[in-house]
Amino acid sequence: MKSLSKPSSAARAAAAAPEAARGGSPMVLGAALLGFFLISLDALIVTVALPDIGRSLGGGMSGLQWVVDGYALMFAALMLSAGALSDRIGARRAFGGGLVLFALTSAACGFAPNLGVLVAARLVQGAAAAVMMPASLALVRQGFPDQARRARAIAVWTVGGAVAVAVGPVLGGALTASVGWRWIFFVNLPAGLLALALLARVPASPRLPARLDAVGQVTAVVAMGALTYGVIEGGAEGFGRPLVVASLLVAAVAAAAFLAAQARGAHPMLPLPLFRSRVVVVSVVVGFMLNAAYYGGVFDFSLYFQQERGESALHAGLMFIPMTALVAVVNLASARLAGRFGPRVPIVAGQLVGTAGLAALTTVGAHTDVWAVAALMVPVGLGGALAVPALTAMLLDAVPPERAGTASAVLNTARQVGGALAVAIFGALLAGADTFLTGMRWSMLLAAAGLVLTAAATLALPRGGRRDAQA
Repeated sequence: MKSLSKPSSAARAAAAAPEAARGGSPMVLGAALLGFFLISLDALIVTVALPDIGRSLGGGMSGLQWVVDGYALMFAALMLSAGALSDRIGARRAFGGGLVLFALTSAACGFAPNLGVLVAARLVQGAAAAVMMPASLALVRQGFPDQARRARAIAVWTVGGAVAVAVGPVLGGALTASVGWRWIFFVNLPAGLLALALLARVPASPRLPARLDAVGQVTAVVAMGALTYGVIEGGAEGFGRPLVVASLLVAAVAAAAFLAAQARGAHPMLPLPLFRSRVVVVSVVVGFMLNAAYYGGVFDFSLYFQQERGESALHAGLMFIPMTALVAVVNLASARLAGRFGPRVPIVAGQLVGTAGLAALTTVGAHTDVWAVAALMVPVGLGGALAVPALTAMLLDAVPPERAGTASAVLNTARQVGGALAVAIFGALLAGADTFLTGMRWSMLLAAAGLVLTAAATLALPRGGRRDAQA
């Protein structure tokens, strides 16, 4: 009978279609969004808890800086090659492995018996985050083959990071004040388990040919680690100490070796020809400076509210709500401004708004009303939210399509390095100054001066951020 004949080719194709195309895409997006949320959350949630961590585990300013920078350092140093790893072993496998490692190291952080174990766990946690980041976006691309649906999915994916940035300090303060600082790490476990459960329903990812730049990766980690160590320990103990001098020399040698490997290597993780473009160079420097101002400011004022003003961790976290609450709204405004006036307008405006906020924060004293301080921090957050979306768009418009992924990774790496070095440098200024307030004011002035210079460099770019002929 005809009803028992072989199914049509269309029916067979539908039956063989990947799960993502038959409704699995929400699982892909859910897992990727949760991963991005966790990555972004752990960059900030720990900051408000630093005084409590110091009281519980001991250690001075340099030890607390490493709790923040251990994560950011490995995240930044491994991000460029993590994309190649994701392609090589498959995005689903890379994301799942990174997620499991992230959850395990979160538990290790929460159970850490001393500061050394906590810093070591944070280093590994940052490495896990670096593996997860490009894999999460690759999963979104895999789960949404249609370009229009993929664009909407990526927009939703970015919400995970924006929400994490907004709630990080507040959630960190609330958990520290109510159940203790260890729960800022334990809170990752249920979210990680949920992401793994969603990932289990995601189809396997294809493996693509990709070569890893081992020499470049090792020299990058050594250069960034030695530089961060030299700045942190130099601020605490003095830059003339032999160990500090040796660390800075190692950083310089490793950086030179890294550049040589990128120039001569067959498969460099950082293609140096990208930097022939003025737009790329300026975008990377601006991204570095914006994150330096933001993360350095959060670090300084987390300590200011608790150590100088005697506020609880919860109240300190609440002080950051005005600065972070409008980030998502301003991100959308940035895109509209860039569409109407070109990307330079929101980028320069964001930097100048941030500069104004940093300059105003130099007036903060020991008895300034805490809600007034919270209000003065608002321009710092809004400036970054206004500049970054347009900055990313300008960078991607300035490079050939086949280099868009690499250029995006370079920008994100520069931003993470900016945040890590700002914590190291600002902490050194706090430790080396006569008073905490003096060190904090010098930190704000340094960040403001940097944003003024990068705003001037942005203004010197061609209108619209056109692609350079050499890019």
